[in-house]
Amino acid sequence: MMNKLFKNVALLAAVVISVNLNAQIGGTVNVGGEAMYPMKNIVENAVNSKAHTTLVAAVKAAGLVETLQSAGPFTVFAPVNDAFENLPSGTVETLLKPENKATLTKVLTYHVVSGKYDFAKLWAMIEKGDTKLKTVSGGTLMIAPNGPHNIIVKDENGNSANITTYDVIQSNGIIHSIDAVLLPKM
Repeated sequence: MMNKLFKNVALLAAVVISVNLNAQIGGTVNVGGEAMYPMKNIVENAVNSKAHTTLVAAVKAAGLVETLQSAGPFTVFAPVNDAFENLPSGTVETLLKPENKATLTKVLTYHVVSGKYDFAKLWAMIEKGDTKLKTVSGGTLMIAPNGPHNIIVKDENGNSANITTYDVIQSNGIIHSIDAVLLPKM
C-alpha cells in the first residue's frame, strides 16, 4: 500500500515537472491573465498583461516603446499595477505629466538591466556574492535571497520588491514581475 502510494506521488510529481518543463521550453507564461509569448518582444507582450497596464502607460508616456522593442537583450523588473497604486497619492499622475518625462524615464529605465538574467543566473550571482546589477539608467539594483527559492530586488534607497513571477521569456530579453516600484537616487 505504501509502495503504491509512493509510486503515485512520484508519478504525479513527474507529471507536474513535465508540465512545468514544457511550459518553460515552450516559454509561454501567463501574466495578468494573458499569455506572454517568447517570440514576441517586451512591449508586444506587456501591452496584453492586465497586471501591467500602468507600466505600459508609463512606458508610452516616457517614449520608451521603441527602445524596449529593440534587439536588447534586456531584463525588465516590471512592477504590477498594485505596485504603482502603493506609491504616495498623486505620484503616478505627476510622473505621467509631459514636464516630468525625464524623471519618469529615469524611474522606468531603473527597472531595466542590459542582458538576460533569468532566475538561475540571478541565483548563481547571489551564491557568488555578486549582488549588484547596473541599470540602463546608470543606477544600481541589489539582489538578495528571500527564502530558499525567492529573490528580492532592492533599490538605492533601501526599498525592496519581491519577484512574483520569474522568467517570462521574450524575443529580446526577459521579464520578472515585481510587487513594488523601485526608485533610483534622485
